[in-house]
Amino acid sequence: MIVVLVVLSLTALGAGVGWSWQRRPARTATDFMVASRAVTPFRNASAISSEYLSAAAFLGTAGLVLAYGVDMLWLPIGAAAGYVVLQAFVTAPLRRSGAFTLSDFAEWRFGSVALRRTVSVCVCFVGWFYLLPQFRGAGVTLRVVAGLPVWVGWAIVVVVVLTLVLSGGMRSITGVQAFQFWLKLVAVVVPALAFVVVWHSDGGADPTRHTLPYFPRTTAVAVDLDVAIRVPADTVATVSGVLDGTRHSGDLIRLTTGDHRVGEGTRFGFPAGAAVPHIARLPALRGDVWALPFGRSRDHPLFATYSVLIGILLGTMGLPHVVVRFYTNTCGRAARRTAATVPMLLALFYAFPTVFGALGRLYTPDLLMTGDTDATILLLPHRLVPGMPGLYLTGLVAAGAFAAFTSTSCGIVVAIAGTISQWVLRGGVRDFRAGALVALAVPLAFVAWIGPLGSAGLVTCAFAISACSLCPLLVLAIWWRGLTSAGAGAGLVLGCALAVVAALAQILYGPSTGWWGALLAQPTIAIVPVTFAVMVGVSLATPGRVPAGVDRIMARLHLPEELTVNRPG
Repeated sequence: MIVVLVVLSLTALGAGVGWSWQRRPARTATDFMVASRAVTPFRNASAISSEYLSAAAFLGTAGLVLAYGVDMLWLPIGAAAGYVVLQAFVTAPLRRSGAFTLSDFAEWRFGSVALRRTVSVCVCFVGWFYLLPQFRGAGVTLRVVAGLPVWVGWAIVVVVVLTLVLSGGMRSITGVQAFQFWLKLVAVVVPALAFVVVWHSDGGADPTRHTLPYFPRTTAVAVDLDVAIRVPADTVATVSGVLDGTRHSGDLIRLTTGDHRVGEGTRFGFPAGAAVPHIARLPALRGDVWALPFGRSRDHPLFATYSVLIGILLGTMGLPHVVVRFYTNTCGRAARRTAATVPMLLALFYAFPTVFGALGRLYTPDLLMTGDTDATILLLPHRLVPGMPGLYLTGLVAAGAFAAFTSTSCGIVVAIAGTISQWVLRGGVRDFRAGALVALAVPLAFVAWIGPLGSAGLVTCAFAISACSLCPLLVLAIWWRGLTSAGAGAGLVLGCALAVVAALAQILYGPSTGWWGALLAQPTIAIVPVTFAVMVGVSLATPGRVPAGVDRIMARLHLPEELTVNRPG
């Protein structure tokens, strides 16, 4: 109960502080979508960082490091690099266009209503896939820390997001998100420092030593799903439930090296020093391999690493809830200062989930058996700091997690709502609010169907869709005068469709093995060149479809903002 109270109190505090930063309520569509272009660079950078630090960053990074090792640190590297590329190629020209959304930009650049609709569909897919891990993370958080049903977490996210977004759109959420970034930073810094002190007092065990993960003390493990586990070394355990088709009632069983089938609800008891069985989809890594940047933790690791790096780097350029943020600055110079500040804030945050992943290998190795690695950061306070201090640390971590879910969800909902309101409806405030309801309803209807894919895996699906569709559109539309609406539309449809199919295969059927599995898990490196080639090829084949007045359009995109007006046209 203490944990829930801490979470609710800090969530309410964030909303209150954010609203107190509003100078006046939002009344116009400009207020709702771009906060009247009046956000200062530092506050905007804090808000962008808060949007970017989603469930994948807060829960997923620590879980990925626990499961796959430091190979996963390429993810935050790609995130920081994405903002450098965004600043270099997209931020200033896109802002000079005067468009409020990516759909606005597409119609203004090409004069095509059909292309606007295609971009709107891509934006919705990116946003909906990005919302799925926020709901999943909220459900996992309250289930782990308070034993509540997962739907309670979903409900809290929906209520908080609707309250913030419907009350004022971008103007309402900006202050809340800026405050929540610093709440999230405190929520990882304070526990990390406490954990390091406890770890040092325990003797400072090295997670990179030449051993498999093992149970540091007698440990009980509950497996809540019917799964396959892989035992890396012979061990003994007490078993209550179904193992390999046989029911046991507290029997002492020798688990031999290899794969075993575990029935739902089975309970195990392992002695101290026993090697940790892994759920079959996770690798069993010795500490020295776990600590390598290409740790052979996945099929075709070099391909997977480069593909996920490219996906995050290029996907950042097309994330609608991030791109729209640069419209909220007062001028182009302020937008560039914002883009330069964001990587520094992200680097400050990402130093700490790595600590949680390394300590998780020592103190929460049982999560490798259940596969619930997203719970790493949530369980560490209880494992390392017993009693009331541990409860308060758990509450602080859970509050930071909910700040991640709600701040990211708010930004995505604003982006989708703005797109839907101008695509399907008339673009007014009432239409924006209707669009917000649709933005939340679609992923909420599908979140219960999510398979074993964790928060980070779900977010990389959204990045892949963005990288394979919206990124090529923005790069070519801004920097190549010869791009036509036919070429842009063909590339968007193909790239988005292929990435969505790969994402749905991952979500509905779980990870596969071999080259096919690696390609489905990280398809960006294969699809992005195809999308660029289709856009260029079709455009060269349809030179008559180059928009009239393209020279004036390109001049507007690349001349200093002071020489242009602030509206499309």
